[in-house]
Formats: sequence, C-alpha cells, structure tokens
Amino acid sequence: MSNLTDLLMPRMGESITEGTILNWLVDEGESFSEGDIVVEVATDKVDNEVPAPFSGVMKELLFEPNSIVKVGEVIARYEQTANTGTIKDKETKKVTASKAAGVDKTKHKGSKPSTGTTKTFIAPNENIFISPLVDSIAREHHISYEELARIQGTGNEGRIRKSDVMQYINEGRPFQFAQAAPVSDPDAYKIPKLNLDKGTGKIVEMDRMRQMIADHMVYSKHTSPHVTAYVEADLTEMVQWRNTHKVAFQEKHGQKLTFTPLFVEAVAKAVKDFPMINVSVDGKNIIVKENINIGMATALPSGNLIVPVVKNADQKNLVEIAAEVNRLSGLARENKLVGDDIKGSTFTISNVGTFGSVMGTPIINQPEAAILATGIIKKRAEVMERPEGDTIEIRQMMYLSLSFDHRIVDGFLGGSFLRRIADYFEQFDTKRDI
Repeated sequence: MSNLTDLLMPRMGESITEGTILNWLVDEGESFSEGDIVVEVATDKVDNEVPAPFSGVMKELLFEPNSIVKVGEVIARYEQTANTGTIKDKETKKVTASKAAGVDKTKHKGSKPSTGTTKTFIAPNENIFISPLVDSIAREHHISYEELARIQGTGNEGRIRKSDVMQYINEGRPFQFAQAAPVSDPDAYKIPKLNLDKGTGKIVEMDRMRQMIADHMVYSKHTSPHVTAYVEADLTEMVQWRNTHKVAFQEKHGQKLTFTPLFVEAVAKAVKDFPMINVSVDGKNIIVKENINIGMATALPSGNLIVPVVKNADQKNLVEIAAEVNRLSGLARENKLVGDDIKGSTFTISNVGTFGSVMGTPIINQPEAAILATGIIKKRAEVMERPEGDTIEIRQMMYLSLSFDHRIVDGFLGGSFLRRIADYFEQFDTKRDI
C-alpha cells in the first residue's frame, strides 16, 4: 500500500480556529495503532491529545513543535496498516530556531499545501522567528518585517506572539514610520536597567500555562488603565436562604448549591441593567456584546488559574446556572476542561474570599472591560436602621471590588454597576422557590 493518508489538525471546540503543536509522540517511520496518541496540541490554556484514527506508519511530519496550525490543515501523512501495537512515550524534541542576520527566508516544516512546507522569515536586524500566524496578521495590516523587528517579543527566546502584534496595533503602530537609525529623545522616559539582586535558591521554570498567564496579566496592565471601586454588601438574607435550602436543592435537582451560582445570577442581572459594562475595545470602536457570558476564575490542581465560562448566564435559571457551575468546576479540578469551556467570557468574577481574603484588586481579563472580586463573607456587628430605631445586629458582610478599564468605563458607570450588584445581593428574595 503506497497511498498516504492525511492527518488533519482536528477541531477541538466550536470556536477554536487554530492550535499549537506541543509534542509529537510518534516519529517518522514509526508504527502506531488506532487510538494511540500521536500528537499533543494546545488551544489557549487547554492541552489536548490527538488519537490516531487508524493504525499505520508515520511517513511525514509537516510541522515542528511550537508551530501554530489552523483547524483542518494537514499536519502529517501516514500509511494505513493493520494494528501494529502501541507507541511508547518519548521525550519531547527540543526545537531551536535557526539564527541568521538580515532578511532571510529559511525552510521550515510548515503549511504550504503543494509541498507540505512553508517559508518562515527572520526579521531584519533581529534573530526573531516569525510564526505563520504572526506573518498572516502582519500581511493583513501591511506591517513590514523591518517594522515587526522593532516589536518586543514576549514569547520563548524573544519570539513575537499574536498578543504582541495586536498590542502594537492597538497602540497605533508607533514604529510604522520609524527611520533605520532613529534618534532617541533625551527627555523621554526610559525604563532603567537595574542590576537587581534576585537572590539565590532553587530555580523553578515556569510551565507553559504560567507563562501564558504572565503574558496575559502584563498585557492587561499595559493595555487598560485600571481603576478599582469598592462597596460592602449585607448577604445575611442570601446566606440564610442558601443554608436553609441547600440540602433540599441538591435532593430535588441533584446539584450542589454553592454561593457561586447565586453570584453569577446577580451579576448577570446587573450586566443586563448596564450593557456598557459588557463591552470590549477594538481600536477606536467599542463593541457592545450581544451575549452575557460570565467567567469564573478557578484554580487548577497545579495552582495555575483558568476561567471557565457560564454562557448566556442571563437566560438561565438558578438550577441551570448551578448545574453549569458544578460541571465546569468539576472539569477544572480534573484538568479536563476543553477549549469551548473557557471561550467567550464577557465579564469575569474572581472569588478571592475562597482563600480567606477580605477583598482584592483583580486584573481585568482582556479583552473585557471590568472584573469583579468577591471577598470572604464575614460576620460583623452592624448598625441597622429600623422604623422602631437603630439596633446593633450580627450580619453576614462581604466586600466587593470592581476593577474597570477607564478608557471606556468612567467612575459613574463603574460605581453604579458595582452598587447594583450589591443591591441584588442585599435584596435577595428569601421567599423564592427552589
């Protein structure tokens, strides 16, 4: 049998359009059986294992690790055979980018359909690898390789990432008309190069997800001028209702009733009241989202953070929200979230009270406009104004903090929205049916 079969980059979620090849588990010339894992692929923060659809012998690997490939593209070719046994685990091959000076075109296992290869480029004056995705974005926006060379890459070995290019475009392409030997402004502020003593100790290399989180956080702080507002809310009625009904709720619906579904429900209502919170920036335009998708920041077993999303939260009742929250939380604990589970968030909640924190100052989950942090629910003595006079009572209190993008959310909108969330918490309907 001489005909070769194409192995395609699979679709690993409804909204996933591309993936990054992390590691090949089978080499060229090696046999494998149907169902064996042949390649590991990353989509955003989720890693996926791709099984072989048939038994065969791998004939050609078209992409190297760290290559970004579109869904449906041919990533390898193999010859189908009878069942030939399982693949033994192999160490990931370390791939190093070729180094060259000036403008150079080098052969690379890529995506040119006719030959299974494509050309990648070394940017002028810099030894920088330009991925096919970055190359595509640059061509779309008419960015030259010389201009790309001036962008500070935040990827491995200084590689330029998609987020670097998009940030550069959002900043107005400051190097678009830069001269070959620009004269620096002596009065301009420069980041000092400090020789800081970082100390000595055990070196722990960041894993891929931690690097992505770091990039995302730094990008957010550089992109959005953060302002944080605070309010406190009296959750006494909500706490009492939940404590009274949580057992019956689980018996009736088969779902645990934590505070998270109650928070998601109230926040979705407040977002609906203030649609200009449910936005993102596109250059000089504001996109008002048509869906209200609430992300909930969740810690993975590794300690890394991920944000699974409750889609169309405003259209779900409490039972449906609780079921979705429990499903996503369970998958996160088992490291089994897939691409669609973490896509499409329009507003995020971070429950810092889970860790015992009184309040937090969260960083906006780009490209959203705001993020809410809920603190620990704590009993406190509060002065209550009653018709018969003021009294001091023990109440269940919680601090809420909202970080918002001051480019598009002013203090009035941010403060009013935050107060509305607190009002929904405090005005909880204790007579509602489960």
